[in-house]
Amino acid sequence: MKLPCITMLATLLLTVPAAAQLQITPPATTPSAPAEKQKPPAPAKKKEAAPAPKPTASPKPSASPKPATVIPAPPSDDPNVDLVFGAYQRGQYKTAFELATVRAQAGDAKAMTMLGELYSNAMGIRRDYAKAAEWYKRAADAGDREAMFALAMLRISGRGGPVDKSEAVRLMASAAKLGEPKAAYNLALLYLDGQTLPQDVRRSAELLRQAADAGLPEAQYALATFYKEGTGVPKDPERAVRLLQAAAIADNVDAEVEYAIAMFNGTGTPKNQPAAVALLRKASRQGSAIAQNRLAWVLINGVGTPVDKIEGFKWHLVAKTAGKGDPELDKQLSDLPADDRAKAEAAARKWLGSK
Repeated sequence: MKLPCITMLATLLLTVPAAAQLQITPPATTPSAPAEKQKPPAPAKKKEAAPAPKPTASPKPSASPKPATVIPAPPSDDPNVDLVFGAYQRGQYKTAFELATVRAQAGDAKAMTMLGELYSNAMGIRRDYAKAAEWYKRAADAGDREAMFALAMLRISGRGGPVDKSEAVRLMASAAKLGEPKAAYNLALLYLDGQTLPQDVRRSAELLRQAADAGLPEAQYALATFYKEGTGVPKDPERAVRLLQAAAIADNVDAEVEYAIAMFNGTGTPKNQPAAVALLRKASRQGSAIAQNRLAWVLINGVGTPVDKIEGFKWHLVAKTAGKGDPELDKQLSDLPADDRAKAEAAARKWLGSK
């Protein structure tokens, strides 16, 4: 019974039961004080008639949690395990709790982990971090790598007991050694951050590679940034783009943006502006202000796509509400005929109102 992904928040400020995923900026580009929910400042715009999107810095570490990504587990050969996890997947949490309790009392480590998950996330029962930690610990002692990681998260956040970073690191390292990609990814963040563990970018890169090879999109995106910047690994734009592509296919929005920009500029991959614009559209619809800003430029200037000033200025206005304002586009908007400007503003209001 493989549980959904629970990914750690490196700032240790957990405010939701299932912890948030974190993106990385390598040390060479990390500001001294992490900012969050704001992505890095947009790069300076080219003073050309038809500027192309330029690569941007990778998103900064998160200071406020986002919902965890649920990674579906592969089916198990054990029909009893399928009953428990099947109930969980269908949202029948009380049934999952009852079935898991019986199996946990019989010594089933995966059922113990499931109980920890249900208690931690208030699924079918009242939230109780202490009981969650108890079940996670029993499962971890029995060798379950997901329980090790989940318990590490509780220890590092001080839920269900006092903060214990040393135990959290030990549990995370054990889970990573057993092949848990989320543990490898988050342990990499700790080595990169240099606060809980001594900073070691090479070790961070090794762990990211382990998690990326296991298919974790966040790790693929982070490792792509390492290869792009030459952080802990030799600089390799082609490999960076392959990793971005893999993460983008898995719907990692930040990877979609970076991969689109790489394709647009032909950096590490053959230039393909129509495909890049299509991916920028997708990322824009998913809420990326950086993608919205880049999409605005290509639509307004007709680069890689037909000119569509109304749609372009719509995305400019939407990006501006998320802090990605652009004085040059503001000037062009003011020069737009009044009717077209009104249409762009109405389209932006409609988009923002539907969110």
